[in-house]
Amino acid sequence: METVDIISLGCSKNLVDSEALMAQLKAAGMEVHHDPKRPTGKIVVINTCGFIGDAKEESIDTILQFAEAKKRGRVKRLLVMGCLSQRYAPELREALPEVDKFYGKFKWQDIITDLGHNFRRDLVTERSLTTPKHYAYLKISEGCNRFCSYCAIPLITGRHTSRPVEELVEEATKLRDKGVRELQIIAQDLSSYGLDLYKESKLAELTDRLSEIEGIEWIRLHYAYPADFPMDILQKIASNPKVCLYLDLALQHISDNMLSIMRRHITKEQTLNLLKTIREQVPGIHIRTTLITGHPGETEEDFAELVEFVKEARFERLGVFPYSHEEDTYSYKHYEDNIPDEVKQARADEIMAIQTEISHEIQASKIGSVLKVIVDRKEGDNFIARTEFDSPEVDPEVIIPATPENKKLIKVGHFAQVRITDAEDYDLFAEPVC
Repeated sequence: METVDIISLGCSKNLVDSEALMAQLKAAGMEVHHDPKRPTGKIVVINTCGFIGDAKEESIDTILQFAEAKKRGRVKRLLVMGCLSQRYAPELREALPEVDKFYGKFKWQDIITDLGHNFRRDLVTERSLTTPKHYAYLKISEGCNRFCSYCAIPLITGRHTSRPVEELVEEATKLRDKGVRELQIIAQDLSSYGLDLYKESKLAELTDRLSEIEGIEWIRLHYAYPADFPMDILQKIASNPKVCLYLDLALQHISDNMLSIMRRHITKEQTLNLLKTIREQVPGIHIRTTLITGHPGETEEDFAELVEFVKEARFERLGVFPYSHEEDTYSYKHYEDNIPDEVKQARADEIMAIQTEISHEIQASKIGSVLKVIVDRKEGDNFIARTEFDSPEVDPEVIIPATPENKKLIKVGHFAQVRITDAEDYDLFAEPVC
């Protein structure tokens, strides 16, 4: 039996592609390992990221590592797929002759035929999960039509393309059958779901359909775009007990000057009104957002306005990225990357310092409350869980002591009721409620 090691880099959308490839290869009779600590397969597939500088560097370093292993005879075939391959295929072919073949992000199916097997269309909704079996990512669309100034995603993934509702319900049902109880709904632009296929937003309808699947208990929404936000989804978040009180809404900045330079298709006033409406219609919602510091044109006044916005908006979850000058983007072509890296990072650090204080206050306010959590794993002397307000990998966790008594009440992969006993800046501490 041939063994394939699949190495996944980058975001959860890439991970879904790896899982789909793994399902096809396993069905073909191949032994497949994902991100093994000690790769042993003679065939290695690297699923790359090409979004920003650090991610591209990690992808290149990983390819070089396995190229060296191939030179030493430990790897027979080295294949590269994903966003970096999609974006830089000609340059990569010239620079990395050790790689047997590069596949674009949407050509990974060719790997199956190149390995001597047939791509099975009856398995298009099958996945071989790499996440803990109780949760999975469900990618509902690809691509983006927004063309923000700094973003290379549309250059890599192309125009926004939604997947049909029925296909997604079928895939989610199969995930449920594998033991999945929590769906992380992902897309580059959740707000545009359905516009291309159905000529209207279908995010609310899709959420309803997914919530009808018996056994699915939590549905969490990631990566909504603030412009043209589908307002009807708010009623679903507020009223459907299966839809988490959580929304990932990438804002990037707040000053009108920067929103215009970034080509975000929204104003400060519209952004503030949207946030007000979301909080009014969905009491208790936790909003995650991301911001960018140091984009060309960001003045001290713009940054000061951003700082005040963070203080006033009091986001429950927030991340900041220093600007990365990406080839062929609008900013790359039209602006000089003239803000020093140390200034970009200092601005990001200042915002995160403010956010840390906000997060601590929000988390501390939960002490004494009883919350439903899902238990992800046991780690050392503790169980590690999450509330409905927390997405895997990026958000805070709930730490529950794995005492002999608690082991009778807490099981990995199951839901539990816990009482919050303490809080740090981000993580919570809890005890199970009998």
